[in-house]
Amino acid sequence: MRRPRHLLRRVLVVALVTVLALLGLGAGGFWWATEHYGDQVTRIPDAFPKGPRPPKPPGHDGGTTFLLAGVDSRSRRPTTGSDATGPLWKYGAQRSDTLMLVHLSGDERSASTLSLPRDSWVPIPGHGSAKINAAFSWGGPPLLIRTVEQLTGTRVDHFGVIDWHGFRALTDAVGGVPVTIERDTYDPEQHRHFTAGTHVLNGEQALAYVRQRHGLPGGELDRIKRQQQFLHSLVGQVRADISVTDPLATDRMLDAITRAVSVDDRMSNGDLRDLAFGLRHLDAAKTRFDTAPIIRSEMIRGQYALILDRPALRAQVRALEAGDRPVKEPATARR
Repeated sequence: MRRPRHLLRRVLVVALVTVLALLGLGAGGFWWATEHYGDQVTRIPDAFPKGPRPPKPPGHDGGTTFLLAGVDSRSRRPTTGSDATGPLWKYGAQRSDTLMLVHLSGDERSASTLSLPRDSWVPIPGHGSAKINAAFSWGGPPLLIRTVEQLTGTRVDHFGVIDWHGFRALTDAVGGVPVTIERDTYDPEQHRHFTAGTHVLNGEQALAYVRQRHGLPGGELDRIKRQQQFLHSLVGQVRADISVTDPLATDRMLDAITRAVSVDDRMSNGDLRDLAFGLRHLDAAKTRFDTAPIIRSEMIRGQYALILDRPALRAQVRALEAGDRPVKEPATARR
């Protein structure tokens, strides 16, 4: 339970922003609120790797590239956001269950998301080759970022991470997230049924939904499609709640995000504010989702792995950052 002093401070923040909005100073109130909550966002110290990193490529549209990770920490305590009471990273304790490169265009009107399957077999600096989700487990954010940059040739501008606790809390904070399920499925691993139709999922239901791969025809790749669908719907919910004319909704959303998500220590309050405004300007029709091009699947050292088409992947990333339509995947692997 939160301390009364924190509750009082939060009430005062909402009251002040409300007054500013009523006085026609909505944008100023929004700026003040994001500055206030920006100070409460958990920053990850030394998140980026040391040493040389990829430069911005020719033809870059001036936008921002984010690396987003969902970690499968089974800690009983939250490990991300201001609610965290456990360590974000401990050697071998958690892996990146979800990994996405998100590029927000320079004009903030479009966004492209590229999912990197967790079973992708890739070089991990200093560790040989392994599944990409091992990078976070072995070296935390710096090794994960270096692995992704080496693989794709892109330069990651910012990093954000959320664990299972934060995912559930953020989903509940927006009042649930609507998703459309195409067909009835059963997950034998989680012992859950998912019925066809459109449903508003709460945090616990949503986590089970985006984690399912057993019982889906495409296995891991179908799970990625679910994660992309969910993210698209979640962003829509967040955009609906962020408004200079609705400070109460803005306060609720900013509070939920700060409690659930951790970001790199190079992301300033101004960067967070620009991101919030950018989401408001984003054209839903200009958002697209793709998956890293896959050549085949195979068993390596007794592990199911996906072999990526690395040259095609790099071309795909360059196209995203230049604002072009990405190339098509050469093949789709099924489990």
